[in-house]
Amino acid sequence: MTNKNLKQETLCIHAGWQPKSGEPRQLPIYQSTTFKYDTTEQMADLFDLKASGYFYTRLQNPTNDFVAEKIAALEGGVAAILTSSGQAASFYSIFNICEAGDHFVSASTIYGGTFNLFAVTMKKLGIEVTFVDADASEEVISGAFRPNTKALFGETVTNPAVNVLDIEKFAGIAHRHGVPLIVDNTFPTPINCRPFDFGADIVIHATTKYMDGHATSVGGAIVDSGNFDWMAHADKFPGLTQPDPSYHGLAYAKVFGKKGYIVKATAQLMRDFGSIPSPQNAFLLNLGLETLHVRVQRHCENALAIAEYLENRPEVSWINFSGLKNDKYHALAQKQFRNGCSCGVLSFGIKGGREKSIKFMDSLKLVSIVTHVADARSCVLHPASHTHRQLSDEQLLAAGVRPDLIRLSVGIENVEDIIGDLSQAFDAIR
Repeated sequence: MTNKNLKQETLCIHAGWQPKSGEPRQLPIYQSTTFKYDTTEQMADLFDLKASGYFYTRLQNPTNDFVAEKIAALEGGVAAILTSSGQAASFYSIFNICEAGDHFVSASTIYGGTFNLFAVTMKKLGIEVTFVDADASEEVISGAFRPNTKALFGETVTNPAVNVLDIEKFAGIAHRHGVPLIVDNTFPTPINCRPFDFGADIVIHATTKYMDGHATSVGGAIVDSGNFDWMAHADKFPGLTQPDPSYHGLAYAKVFGKKGYIVKATAQLMRDFGSIPSPQNAFLLNLGLETLHVRVQRHCENALAIAEYLENRPEVSWINFSGLKNDKYHALAQKQFRNGCSCGVLSFGIKGGREKSIKFMDSLKLVSIVTHVADARSCVLHPASHTHRQLSDEQLLAAGVRPDLIRLSVGIENVEDIIGDLSQAFDAIR
């Protein structure tokens, strides 16, 4: 039975490592930096990409590859690669097709670390970005494109504002300009949304979040749908379509077809930057993936209950959660997400502004204040004071971060206990 015949719940458990007779039932940890071969020619073929295999874990490792294969199956992609963090996945996804002098367009309401990566760090490499309002019209967003634009980027559900991206709209814009749509699908995970079904070309993840699910391992992933025709836009993407002098003139899209994008990211970027996860971390990620479908459902059920509770609290001035019927993204969520649920993360503000929000958070006992988000334990963060504090007030607003915004990641505890903690914190700020 192939992966295409299996449901998501089954793929979480069975995709990737499939042991043969007498092999370990659980995915083995290949905790080795290097791999032995019998002849010089065998290893030479690996270095020339004429044969598949392993020679150094800085590029590839079997444990990592089996987990990447599982994530590709869950997303419906043709190939995937694991990275050492979600930030590395964001960087590689763009840098794999952009170089100095190039430009790309991104939704502005994205994770603060990614915003800084795009706006500051990549600019130092000669790659420019233009940020756009994801809710703007197609005409306005198209106006940000230039002749040297190479990609369009967005988050399925934004962090921390939890806005919902209209993937079909963004895909249509990207394809009319002859570039791929890259989507960060960290919050919904492929259990709740598969962006490829709506026209996205490349999906990335911070596997650190729901995929790991237990706050044990930092990691990332890049998945290619195999649907974007690089050769049809050969002049725009010479790194994929023209000979690579560092691999004896090999052209990735010509030689590897639908898998060319991931092969290039592995053979070129991972070779040079080495942002690969340890096999131990990949093993822990795989354990998280095996229960992803169970946990995501509980996260969604709890988050909806919490959102409905907060919606009726007099202290709450506003709330963003697409599962609520009055939310402006509710209709889009019903279209794009399984059972209409985006994830277990919501955002809200408290009357009295920033100071009241901080006092509320400091009064919580069960729910923890942590930098993390999207794992089994409920947690909160004040982005303006923490993850986005490097941004100016104007940049904060552009990123959809209000001064009073609290990001609440609802865990899988008993929902009555979570509500009880929120209630006592509200009592404390009266």
